[in-house]
Amino acid sequence: MFYWLLKFVLLGPLLRVVFRPHTEGIDHVPDEGPAILASNHLSYADWLFMPLTLSRRVTFVAKAEYFTTPGIKGWFQKRFFSGVGQVPIDRSGASAAEGALNSAKRILAGGDLFGIYPEGTRSHDGKLYRGKTGVARLALETGVPVIPVAVVGTDVVAPPGKKFGTVTRPHVRFGKPLDFSRYEGLENDRYILRSITDEIMYEIMRLSGQEYVDMYATRAKELSKQAEPQAAGSDEQKQAS
Repeated sequence: MFYWLLKFVLLGPLLRVVFRPHTEGIDHVPDEGPAILASNHLSYADWLFMPLTLSRRVTFVAKAEYFTTPGIKGWFQKRFFSGVGQVPIDRSGASAAEGALNSAKRILAGGDLFGIYPEGTRSHDGKLYRGKTGVARLALETGVPVIPVAVVGTDVVAPPGKKFGTVTRPHVRFGKPLDFSRYEGLENDRYILRSITDEIMYEIMRLSGQEYVDMYATRAKELSKQAEPQAAGSDEQKQAS
C-alpha cells in the first residue's frame, strides 16, 4: 500500500510535474509475468524514475545499511525501504549475496518485476562499468527474460556525492527482452555467465550512449581516489615552481 501511495499520490505526481521524465520502449516491458530489469546506475535517483514510468511495481535490491543504520535516521530508513518493498543485501560475503539471489528468485516466482544494477554500485564519473555475473545467474536459474534499461540524466538531477543537482528531464529507455534459454543448465559455467553479462551490458551501453570501461566500478572508484592525492601534489609543485 505504501508503494502505491508514494507512486500515485505523494511522490510520483510531484516528480512527473517537476522533471517530466521521457520514456522510450515501454512496450518491451510485459503487462504481466516476471522479468528482470537490468539498468545502468548513475544516481540514487535511478530507482525513483525508472519505476515511475511503469504501471507495474518494480522491486530492487537495496544496501543492507539502509535497514541496519542505528538511531532515528536508521529507523526511518528501514521503514521507508521496507515499505516500498526493497530487498536488503549484505555485500560483505558470498553467502549474503546468495541470500539476495534467493530473495530475487522469490520475487520473480511471484510473477513480479525485479530491478537490478549489474554494475553493483553507482558510476562515479558517468561511464558504464563491467557488470557482475549475478544478473546472468539469476536469468538462467529462473528462465525469465532480461530487459536492458538505460536511465539518462539522473546524474544531473542528483550528482554523485550530492543530494540535489539541476532540474532536467531524465530519459528512461527500455530495450528488447533478451532470452538466454539457449544456455539452460549452464548456470555454473563462469564463461557462460560472463558472456551473458557482457551481452546485457552491451545492450545497456547501446541504449544509454555511455562510454564502456571493462573494469568493475568499485575498482575504478578506488583508482580514482588514489589518483586524487597525486594530482593535488602535482598541482602544488607547479604552483611552487
